[in-house]
Amino acid sequence: MADLTPTRLAQRPQLSEEVADHVRTRIMSGEVRPGDFIRLDETAAALGVSVTPVREALLTLRGEGLVDLVPRRGYLVSPMSRKDIEDIFWLQAELSKRIIDRAITRFDAESLNFHATLIDDFESASAAGDADGVVRAQYAIHRSINRTSQSDKLSRFLSNAARYMPYRLYAEDPVWRENALKDNRRMLNALREGDVATAHQVVDAEFSGGARLLIEHLERAGIWDDDDNAATSTGEPAGAATS
Repeated sequence: MADLTPTRLAQRPQLSEEVADHVRTRIMSGEVRPGDFIRLDETAAALGVSVTPVREALLTLRGEGLVDLVPRRGYLVSPMSRKDIEDIFWLQAELSKRIIDRAITRFDAESLNFHATLIDDFESASAAGDADGVVRAQYAIHRSINRTSQSDKLSRFLSNAARYMPYRLYAEDPVWRENALKDNRRMLNALREGDVATAHQVVDAEFSGGARLLIEHLERAGIWDDDDNAATSTGEPAGAATS
């Protein structure tokens, strides 16, 4: 299980976004289950912030379909099926392949060399077991491709979809890190050779594997027990009040 120990956050303009990211990670990693309430006071105290950014964060997550508002009771975690997970990763794969199609013709020797250094950074962080470093390096690798593609809107859509991924869950998994390094190397070779087919294969492998790992993790966490499945099939959040 990823280390999700709350970190006290300093006051700054994007505070509600950081709170949203914290709560989103707890949901997507299975630390909180569908039907669990997200308490404003408890979350604010854990993060060392006021209730206001927590409330703003929960409004954001409600818009993303991750929490529901129950009148007079607060926010609770929405149901999420295996198919939902698959769809999130499918969307990322399709957007990524579109971006790759545009980026692969724009990489030159300088940008390819820079991309290679980012992969070296990933390898170093992985070898050191530095999960935060792995997250930063993998983000930089994807950002390199996105920026080279010159597809700002697609990159923003992809960034929004990627928010659902609990990155530390992956970064702390040695097997995932090993496979990710191989995928990053294969992608670099594909970019150098202008090999779109292989680049697409790498993207599909990355996101299908990511979906599988997350689903297996959530299954072990007991997210989809019989009660949850019954609640999901009726369209009611598990644990929600009924009239």
